[in-house]
Amino acid sequence: MSESKNLQRFPTRIADVGGIPIHRAIPQAALRKVGAWCFLDHAGPAEPPPPGMQVGHHPHIGLQTFTWMIEGEVLHRDSLGSEQIIRPGQVNLMTAGHGIAHSEEAQTLGVHAAQLWIALPDSHRNIPPRFQHYPDLPKTQIGDFAVTVLAGEALGLAAPAEVHSPLMGVDLLASDAASPARASLPLREDFEHAVMSMSGEVRVEGEILPSENLIYLPAGTKSVNLECSPGSRLIIIGGEPMDEAILLWWNFVARTTEEMKEAQTQWEAEAASADDIINGQPRRFGKPVASGLKSLHSPSLEGVSLRASK
Repeated sequence: MSESKNLQRFPTRIADVGGIPIHRAIPQAALRKVGAWCFLDHAGPAEPPPPGMQVGHHPHIGLQTFTWMIEGEVLHRDSLGSEQIIRPGQVNLMTAGHGIAHSEEAQTLGVHAAQLWIALPDSHRNIPPRFQHYPDLPKTQIGDFAVTVLAGEALGLAAPAEVHSPLMGVDLLASDAASPARASLPLREDFEHAVMSMSGEVRVEGEILPSENLIYLPAGTKSVNLECSPGSRLIIIGGEPMDEAILLWWNFVARTTEEMKEAQTQWEAEAASADDIINGQPRRFGKPVASGLKSLHSPSLEGVSLRASK
C-alpha cells in the first residue's frame, strides 16, 4: 500500500469462484468497506473449460448482492423462485435481508463481471428477501469516457437499483479514439470513494493505478482526475461512511458471532432437507433452489475470531 496526496493504493488478491479467477479488492485488512459497500470482486475476463462458472446454491443474510455484467451471461436462481439470465450492461440486485439462497450458472464460457455486496443497515438487515433485475441503466458521457450509473446518483442521473444506504457506483469506459482519455469526475464530499482499475493503463490524480488495483479516496474529496489509455475500464464506488460495525464471514453479514453460528446451523439443516419445517421452524432460507448443482457447505467457525469492521 502507498499513500500520495491522500490517495491510498490497495492491491487485490486472487481467488476462485465457481471456476472463474477473481480479483478481490474488498474486504481486506486495511480496507473493510467503502460506505456500505463491503465486498468487491472483479471476475474475469476468463473462459474456463466447459461448463464454465458454476456456483451451487448457497445462503446470504444481512446484505444485498449486486452484479454488474460486462461480458457473458449467467443464470440466477434463488429460493424465492426467481430465474433470471443477466446479460452485458445489466444489473442483478438480490436483497438477502433475513435470509435467501441462490445459485449462479454461466450460460457462456466467457464471463466478465463485477460482484459487489452492500451491507444492509441495522434498520433493514432483517427485511424479507427480494430479487430485482435491471436491464436498463442510465448512461452519459464525461470527458472521453462513456459512463454507466450503476447505483445511487452521479452526474445528475439516478440508477434504478433499490438500495438502503446513501451510496453510488459508476462504470467508466475510455474511448478507443482518445489517446489518452481524460476526465474530471465530481464527487460528493460527504462520501468516501474507491477507484478500481479493471483494464488498461489508468492514472488517478496523476498516480499510476495498476490493473486490478484499487485507490481509496477519503471523505472530503471533491473530484477525481482520470487519465487512461484508450479502451480502459474502471469502476468507482462510494458512499456515506458506515458507522455501524459489521461482521462479515463466508456469505453472511451480521453483528455478532452468535448470529453467524445460528445462520450457519440453519443453512446446513436446510441444505440437507426439502421439508418445509425443520427442527420445528419454517425454513429461513426459503424453498430449495431449483438448480441441479450441489449446495455449498459453510466452513467451520471453530477457532475463528471475527473482527468487526467499522
